[in-house]
Amino acid sequence: MSGRKKKPKMEYRFYEIPAGSPVLALLGEKWIQNYGRDIDYLHFHNHMEIGFCYNGRGTLTLKDDEVPFEGQMFSVIPRNFPHTTDSYERTVSKWEYLFVDADGFLRELYAGNSILADDLIRRVNRKAHFFRVEEQPKMAEKVRQIIEVMRGGREFYQEEVKGLLQAFLMELARLNRETVEGEDLMQEDAPNSMLISRALDYISDHYDKSIRVEQLAEVCHISETHFRRVFCQCMNMTPVEYLNRVRVKMACDQLRKTNDQVGVIASRVGFSTLSTFNRNFKQIMGKTPQEWRRNPEHFERKLLNYDIKTEEGW
Repeated sequence: MSGRKKKPKMEYRFYEIPAGSPVLALLGEKWIQNYGRDIDYLHFHNHMEIGFCYNGRGTLTLKDDEVPFEGQMFSVIPRNFPHTTDSYERTVSKWEYLFVDADGFLRELYAGNSILADDLIRRVNRKAHFFRVEEQPKMAEKVRQIIEVMRGGREFYQEEVKGLLQAFLMELARLNRETVEGEDLMQEDAPNSMLISRALDYISDHYDKSIRVEQLAEVCHISETHFRRVFCQCMNMTPVEYLNRVRVKMACDQLRKTNDQVGVIASRVGFSTLSTFNRNFKQIMGKTPQEWRRNPEHFERKLLNYDIKTEEGW
C-alpha cells in the first residue's frame, strides 16, 4: 500500500445557501486581495460559482487550462469543477462571487416538468466559461444586476434575484446546448403532456427496474394504445426509446463520476445485457461508453484522481 503514488491535493470548499434563496453572495472588501498566495492546488465547490472580476491581473485555472484574467471579465464554473484563481505577484485583484444552487432552483422552478428541469440542469453544469464582458454583455449585465440587488437587500430583493437568475441560466443553457442527434424535449405546451406526467415520474423513480409499457399506461389510467399515441405525440419518441434514453443518461452520470466497470453500470441502470446497453448508448450518444468516458469534458470523473480535503468556504 505504501508504494502507491500519492494523489495531488485538491480542496473541496462547500457553501451553505441561505434558506429561501438560491444564491449566496460573497461581496465587499474581503474579496479585494492577492489571490492564490501560498496555494498550489485546485479546489471545487458543491454549488455553481459565478465570479465577476472588477480589476487586477492574474490567471484563472479551469481544470487543465490556464487563462489570464483582468478587469471586466466573469467566470461561470459548475459544481464539482476543479479551478483556482491566482493574482500576479505583488498585485491585488477585486472579485465578487455568487454561489448558486442551480440544480435546486431549476427543479423548483419546473416542478411540473421534470424532463425540462433535468435537461436544463445537465446543460448549465456542462462546462466552465470565462468571458470578457463585451463577449457576453447580456449575461454579464445579469450577473452585475444580481450582485447589486443582493448588495442592496431591498424589499422583494429575493424575488427580483430569482427572476434575474432564471434569465441568466436560460442564456447559459442556450450557450451549452448539446448537439446529440435526436435530442428532443417535451414541449411545455405539448397537447396532453400532463396525461403522461405520471409515467415520466414513474420512469424517473424506477428506470433501474424492468418496466413494461402496459405498466406505464396503468399508472396514467389510460389504455395502452392511447398511452402510446399520446406519449409519442408529446415526446417525439416511443416510451421504450424514452426509457432507454433515461437509462443512458443515468449511465453517463456514473461513467463521468466513477471508475466502475461498464457492465456493472449497465446493469445498475436497468439494462438486462451489456450488448443492449452498448447498442443503445452508441445510438443515443454517438460514441461507445468507453469512448464517451475518455472525453476530457467529463470533468467530475477526474476528481477521483485527487486527495480530497474538505473545507467550509474560504
